Amino acid sequence: MADLYIETRGNGAIHLVLIHGWAMHGGIFAHLTEILQDRYTVHRVDLPGHGRSRTSTLPLEPAAVVDVVCERVPRALWLGWSMGGLFALEAALSHHPEKVPGLIMLSSTPRFVAAADWPQGMARGQFEHFATDLARDYRATVQRFLALEVLGDLQAHGDLRALKHDLYAYGDPDPIHLQTGLTLLDCTDRRADLSRLTVPNLWIAGRRDRLVSPAAMRKASALAGGRYLELHHAAHAGFLGHAAAIATAIDKLSGLIS
Repeated sequence: MADLYIETRGNGAIHLVLIHGWAMHGGIFAHLTEILQDRYTVHRVDLPGHGRSRTSTLPLEPAAVVDVVCERVPRALWLGWSMGGLFALEAALSHHPEKVPGLIMLSSTPRFVAAADWPQGMARGQFEHFATDLARDYRATVQRFLALEVLGDLQAHGDLRALKHDLYAYGDPDPIHLQTGLTLLDCTDRRADLSRLTVPNLWIAGRRDRLVSPAAMRKASALAGGRYLELHHAAHAGFLGHAAAIATAIDKLSGLIS
């Protein structure tokens, strides 16, 4: 659909799709894009209800979004950060390997909320608190979420300032889509599908991440038969202060793609 915004930078031989997380937009990957665009063609997607896709009529649903992106973007590696990982994972599972020869999950897991057999997930009480607060005051809730994304990172103050600056660069995210995103995070569980991944996959965690546990990332990578990388000084939004390390990891994965 034409109303899904995809920004393309660079002219490298390898194509790379970047999918942002809850409440954000593709512009937050600016620094990572600068590092990669000399050797990749980078496609930054604004999910429906976010950024320059704020008024998109496409539902915030992985299969629908993935179909549109795969129609408009050539064969490409997919990187999904946080909620965006659910979209990247859907792409790798449903379009592999003809359109998606490799997958990078950045601070993202196949199930976000904890369960009896998934204690590594976010505590349900914490998650439900977000949902309740969102309905009451979404701006304040989003601001608190941003603070959690950088909490623990050695560069937290600068990272938080960057996130707050970028968040409203293209207007407020749509509150209805924010709620839909929380529902997506609450209800999605793709753990059983990980064994079906047939493409090289990399799981990048931040040791200081307070939203997505490195233990959950490590467990998911094992279930997927993938590679695991832990950035020792990074929190949830590791692409801000640790873009060079992430770019190096992407290069290593792309070297496995024929």
